[in-house]
Amino acid sequence: MRQGRDFIARHGETVFNAARRLQGDHPHTPLTRAGFAQADAMGRALRDRLGPRPALTLWASDTGRALQTLAVIAEHLELDWHAARRDVRLTEIGMGSWGGRYYADLMADDLPIIAEGGLLHPAPDGERYHQIAARVSAWLADTDDDPGDRLVIMHGISSRVLRGVMTGQDVHPQFEAPIAPGLPQGSVAMIAQGVETVVHLGSGYAPA
Repeated sequence: MRQGRDFIARHGETVFNAARRLQGDHPHTPLTRAGFAQADAMGRALRDRLGPRPALTLWASDTGRALQTLAVIAEHLELDWHAARRDVRLTEIGMGSWGGRYYADLMADDLPIIAEGGLLHPAPDGERYHQIAARVSAWLADTDDDPGDRLVIMHGISSRVLRGVMTGQDVHPQFEAPIAPGLPQGSVAMIAQGVETVVHLGSGYAPA
């Protein structure tokens, strides 16, 4: 376990979320005004807890929505967004041929989309949960030497798997990976020594 604290944040609402379209690993779906407001709320909550210019290593998925969310939070914290590190292993579940499609259209075709607990069923040609666990675990191993605290901006499903790995959740019987409980968009969870605390509960919705 790392000695520092990890603040795991879920990006704000996007145009795809508002339109009820599956995003998956789509590289850029811009934030809505609600999404920017959620990022503002996360920034205020983190500044209240950590103060200005905290000693944080900044990490983000390389998607536009994660980087936009981080830009707003970094402004609240008076930190340099350009110093943030990006890693594709923090991106969202890959939804294959389902990516970008409307939830309503998929459900009209009798395709299983939303599973129990707000999880997404993998697409036939999409990424599986154990594959997400493998990539986020590899990221954890490669960044284990990060000094002190860090802030990680990522996504609904992939953050649940990362948090599940970090807190030692049981392997999900259907999806074969450790998965933490879902949090709304705009939420921040803190993990310290394998124990999770919700720092800020966002105003968004699930699933991803």
